[in-house]
Amino acid sequence: MKAWLLKDFGLDNLALGETAKPEPKAGELLVKVGAVSLNFRDKAIVDGFYEPHLVPKSLIPVSDASGTVVAVGEGVHRFKVGERVNSHLYSRWIDGEPGPDEPAHCFGMPLPGGLAEYMIIHQDSAVRAPDNMSDEEASTLPIAALTAWFSLVDYGQVQAGQTVLVQGTGGVSIFAVQLATALGARVIVTSSNDANLEAVKRLGAGAGINYRTNPRWEEQVLELTDGKGVDLLLDVAGGEGLNQSILATKAAGKIAQIGFLTGQTTTLNLMPLIFRQTTIRGIAVAPRSAFDRMNAFLNKHEIRPVIDQIYSFEDARKAFEHLARGAFGKVVIKVS
Repeated sequence: MKAWLLKDFGLDNLALGETAKPEPKAGELLVKVGAVSLNFRDKAIVDGFYEPHLVPKSLIPVSDASGTVVAVGEGVHRFKVGERVNSHLYSRWIDGEPGPDEPAHCFGMPLPGGLAEYMIIHQDSAVRAPDNMSDEEASTLPIAALTAWFSLVDYGQVQAGQTVLVQGTGGVSIFAVQLATALGARVIVTSSNDANLEAVKRLGAGAGINYRTNPRWEEQVLELTDGKGVDLLLDVAGGEGLNQSILATKAAGKIAQIGFLTGQTTTLNLMPLIFRQTTIRGIAVAPRSAFDRMNAFLNKHEIRPVIDQIYSFEDARKAFEHLARGAFGKVVIKVS
């Protein structure tokens, strides 16, 4: 089969080639990949700063895929040939709390990902793709939508009338705006792009703050919330900005630490954290059970993914370059 293979770190070392088409073992599905979507994790793996010591050579990258089951192994009962499925990043995290070794069973690293004509997904990990979404749309769900859902619903327990702050206008952030709005929350978005802030208001955000022109953006958040701060803040930036996130969150509020766009380390100012009694939780997507619940919610509220651009399979490297420049919503690669 044709597949993109990462043979060393750096986008120049991601090359289209051929490798053996996999055969499904007991309990496994062989999926003909229709589309994949890119996440910052995928870029970080290719660039070599996401757990580089764990990256096999050579690797089929990209975790998030949607496609059609074309063959099944012995004992498969959850799906049949012809049905459409999604991959789920943490292939063994089905329900409840995560196990200590969940990262060892992730698609796109260390397991082979979906940037190929075919991929293997275990029946227990696979999720039924929404009937009302194309493969391109469904491919955006496994990390971006599910991370936003888990942050808002399972962790944040957001209620109507509460206020949520979302950083940026990338994949997770756009889904967070859509989901939080459907939950009845007021949404504030931060971005460095005024045009994106206007666009995200059309998706339901109530206010936008440009953090470049307003570097002390947390002060504006307090003004917008009558000095209280937000109930839940989705932090995708990481780095030193976490201290501002704490100041923008209400007393006894919650921060979902999702990303590390501006850095994987931070010098944390403990006194505001202690006095504000803030809860910070690292969010690494969610179990498959949450995926199933999310899909039902997406269908009920008729939420459709926001896709910035779809690239052909042959133009996969251009898709990575687009992600590096920044995207409004998701960047997708059509495989077949």
